Amino acid sequence: MSEYKGIKGFQVQTRTEDPVPFAQALADNPYAGVWSSGGPLNSAREAGGGLGIQTAALYIGGGTGTADVESYNGTSFTEVNNLNEGRGYPAGSFGTTTAGIAAGGIDSPSTRTANTESWDGTNWTEVNNLNTTRSQGAGFGTSTAGYAVAGGTPSVVANVESWNGSSWSETTDINTARFQLAGNGTTTSGLVYGGNPPLTTKTESWNGSAWTEVSDLNQARQVLAGAGTSNSNGLAFGGNAPPASPVYRAETESWDGSSWTEVADLGTGRTELAGAGPSNTVALAMGGQNGSATTATEEWAFAGLDPSSTPVADYADAITGDFYYNSTTGQFKQINTGGAPIGTWASGGDMNRVATSRWSAGTQTAQIASGGGYAPGGRLALAELYDGTSWTEVNDLNEARSNEAGAGSGTPAAALTYGGNHPGFATSTESWNGSSWTEVNDLNEGRRGLYGIGTSTATLAYAGQSGPGSTYSVNTESWDGSSWTETNNLNTGRGGGSGAGTVYTAALAVGGYSNQALVEQWDGSSWTEVGDLNSGRGNQMGRAGTATSAIISGGNSPGTARMANTEFWNGSSWTEVADLSVARYGVSGQGGTSSAGIAYGGNNPSDTEIASTEEFTAADFQIKTVTQS
Repeated sequence: MSEYKGIKGFQVQTRTEDPVPFAQALADNPYAGVWSSGGPLNSAREAGGGLGIQTAALYIGGGTGTADVESYNGTSFTEVNNLNEGRGYPAGSFGTTTAGIAAGGIDSPSTRTANTESWDGTNWTEVNNLNTTRSQGAGFGTSTAGYAVAGGTPSVVANVESWNGSSWSETTDINTARFQLAGNGTTTSGLVYGGNPPLTTKTESWNGSAWTEVSDLNQARQVLAGAGTSNSNGLAFGGNAPPASPVYRAETESWDGSSWTEVADLGTGRTELAGAGPSNTVALAMGGQNGSATTATEEWAFAGLDPSSTPVADYADAITGDFYYNSTTGQFKQINTGGAPIGTWASGGDMNRVATSRWSAGTQTAQIASGGGYAPGGRLALAELYDGTSWTEVNDLNEARSNEAGAGSGTPAAALTYGGNHPGFATSTESWNGSSWTEVNDLNEGRRGLYGIGTSTATLAYAGQSGPGSTYSVNTESWDGSSWTETNNLNTGRGGGSGAGTVYTAALAVGGYSNQALVEQWDGSSWTEVGDLNSGRGNQMGRAGTATSAIISGGNSPGTARMANTEFWNGSSWTEVADLSVARYGVSGQGGTSSAGIAYGGNNPSDTEIASTEEFTAADFQIKTVTQS
């Protein structure tokens, strides 16, 4: 008799509990950073310098002349030997608790200083001065290889000086002069961000010889703190942003080498704080002020399942085809395909232009979008391509259009868009060949908020608003690559919902006004009513998948807020799965499968058009009990 392992490739295992897909484990225990309280400083202070790591750090000076220094051991602060010259607002402080540098700043007579002091773990020693007297710069590196970047003299400068363990040398300036900025890194891989004037989000990356402007912070701020080991990881936290409210910022942003992402806030919003590393996953925030000086210390760390560490040592993934014995329930079980996808939405690259109701085509990693609307009543001809990471502008449509922007089908190399608002009920159709748009034959019926699926040579267009008020169409038209032909109608007119499907012979008409929960299925010749949505909605939703396995996301219903709900269709019924992180209507996105969807743009709960992109990743699974006889 053949063994199960020989047939299926899996050894029968004994487990005490059922495994889950890794995507579900991430949803239950996401990898996220949090700030927690650390031991307080002995003396409330602001505007000091920081160096070291979370479990071994120094807080140096402060105010306009304090010489006090405190050492942190991961639990509490201890006063250690003072600076020779009291100072705050340093031009740069960097190194470790046994070998550090404090340079520049503002001393007790409230004058700027060029003095540099070296720390050997016990005492401070005066060493060679900075070439340019300055304060409120950014510093990073080691006691034998570091930088003091920009600052105030009192005029704002772009100067950068390099420390070699004994003296300072001027090196390549940053692109934007500023002070009250933060930074992190090494002599060959660094990052600086924020500062003023003017208040800025600018970020610059250092490769050892040149500075390059990279993606901006999300929140402009000054007198902030930072941590990180290179130009591929960084953490920016605290600061202030007048005249914004609150002035004292708590936002924390994490840098992954290409963009900043807002993560958990500080427990105490504050400015003029000091930071210590070592990275964007482990860091320390010390002192500062939010109206008065504080002793507050906070420790940053990540917890949960790291998606980059799959599989983790103590985690059992649910793998399709696996067969095992659950010793807790006394049952043999097998993991089969089927059931609702367990998954999560993650941030993708932002679009170049905020807008709502674009049309879309493609897959999660190869998407084209064009058209769209923006307040008050504007229409776009803009087209953009997504490569799975970022959006790139390409040639515009010939005709700007808005109000759900028609519908689209195909791929980024061959696509079709049609209908929409121009500003009336458009019949125009445009074909995309991978580089430009060409006007082709019109729809038979002009409409906006219509649905569409298929390819550039075999497309189905259906539903939509075809007149004033609640004039919704039942018309269905098919495209054969050269012209549109009317075919069998929907049972119920509707517009502003969503289509789903990948081929023109099998499609769904999902939701819409004024029949928000109603769903119909197309079999290539006629429409049949099937199971309703759990949450009725219209005003355009993101969609992915086929007529028998699909997801839709976002939208809204009359009298309700924007929706984040995502629902999965298994061919007969809808199941709610993971929500979007940003509720929105007018959301676009057409993915190839129900386990790899995409949603972008739209209008958020603040009634603002947005550019953010989200990507859905899931694993289809179903755990079935094996009957024993």
